Parts: sequence; structure tokens; C-alpha cells
Amino acid sequence: MIRVVLADDQALIRSGIRALLDAEDDIEVVAEAADGEEAVERAVAHRPDIVLMDVQMPELDGIEATRRIADDERLAGVHVVMLTNYGLDEYVFNALRAGASGFVVKDTEPADLLQALRVTVRGDALLSPAVTRQLISEFVARPADVLPAADLDQLTNREREVVALVAHGLSNDEIAERMVLSPMTAKTHVSRAMTKLGARDRAQLVVFAYQSGLVAPRSVRE
Repeated sequence: MIRVVLADDQALIRSGIRALLDAEDDIEVVAEAADGEEAVERAVAHRPDIVLMDVQMPELDGIEATRRIADDERLAGVHVVMLTNYGLDEYVFNALRAGASGFVVKDTEPADLLQALRVTVRGDALLSPAVTRQLISEFVARPADVLPAADLDQLTNREREVVALVAHGLSNDEIAERMVLSPMTAKTHVSRAMTKLGARDRAQLVVFAYQSGLVAPRSVRE
């Protein structure tokens, strides 16, 4: 059962999403929140698999709420998926930097939202290769306040190569093909790199790769 905390300041949106999620046999909404403070409190109280988090909310916005959840050791198993009205905007990348596992646009198809939650619980970032490349192209090269660069010295050369390919938006299967590995071996390298760097998922791995200088934005655009 995928346990979800739903955070949005609009009651109508919450009720609509809740009705969709509760109709699924493998998804349960365990709590709702109308602002960021409540979202953090509900996450601590219920330890859900996912917090489906609106970006713009009163009291505490979704980005800061995400940062607090990501920084709380008690919530290490909680994934945050951001809800946004605008697709790839500045809020999205700031949310990924804060620790979000991915994002969905509010006007997405219901089936896509359900799939997004299932993908996230499996530990995959909710960023397709195409979206990853677009995100990098639009935001990574911009000057911004960022988290401290990840220390990549602890990675093996093979793990560095894998992280670079993840940052370029390649899936595990594509990494396996590029490096002439089995998909399972590629997945293992990705998982080990995430563990060593303290990354919750592939989204954070992408952020770390660029913050550390392992990959330069121009190498994606070329």
C-alpha cells in the first residue's frame, strides 16, 4: 500500500485528488494538509511513502516544507512529489534542490498522476530523460544559491561515469547499453552512488552531479 499525505491549500483540489487516489487498491491518503507547516507535521505523524506537495501555500511554502522533510532523519523514507501549475518553472528546480523526488503538473492526466506515485515509491525520480535534459538546459546554468557541492571523491571511476550519464538524462537501460552492462548492474551502480552521496533518488543525483562540477551544463546542450 502506497501511503500518501496530500498537501494543497485549495480544498477543492485536495478533495478531487483524494477521490482519485482512494479509488485505487494500492494507494491510501492517510492525511491532508492546507499549508506547508501542516504538511511537515503530517509527514512526521504518519511517515507516509509520499507527500504530494503543492509549491505555493500559505504559512510555509512547499519548497521550504520539502527542505524540512528532506533534512529530518526521521523522514528518510518519505518522498516528496511537487504539484505545480506551471511545469518547468523556477520553483521546480528549487524544489529539486530542496530534496523533492520529482514533480507533476496539476493538469496532468489522472492515470499519469497514479503512475507517478508508483514510480516514485520504486525509488525512481519522476523525471523522464527528456524532462531532465530540458530542466538542465533551462536552470542549471543559471546563477543561484545552491546546496554545498557533493564530495565525489568517494565514488569509483565507474560510479562517476554512471552519475554523469544519469545527469545527462539517461535511464538505467540506456546507461547499460552505453556502458555495455546489464540493466541490473547499471541499477546497482546508480544505487551505490546514491548511497555514497546521500541522495534520496535520481533527481538529487542529477543536482549533485552539476553542483559538484562532475558534469557541465554545456555538455548537455552540445
